[in-house]
Amino acid sequence: MLLNPFAPLAFIKISSLKATTLFLLVLLIKSNLLRLKGGLIGGLFALILISGLLASTSIAVGSLIYAYRVKNKAEVNNSTVQDVEPVNI
Repeated sequence: MLLNPFAPLAFIKISSLKATTLFLLVLLIKSNLLRLKGGLIGGLFALILISGLLASTSIAVGSLIYAYRVKNKAEVNNSTVQDVEPVNI
């Protein structure tokens, strides 16, 4: 039986091919995880911005309603005519 003198080269070729495929697989998984993480962070940031906008809008509308009610109560109290009666001593 004759030994192939190029057997170590074939072994190196196969090993480097395995290492390359493993490296590319790791990079692919990493890029997918980074894309997923970026999407989650972006979605969370957008949710925080929208909830802040809704909260500030509801506070502004609530203060306008409160000011309107206070104004109407003041007008009702000022428009009533008070009967002045003499005080008997």
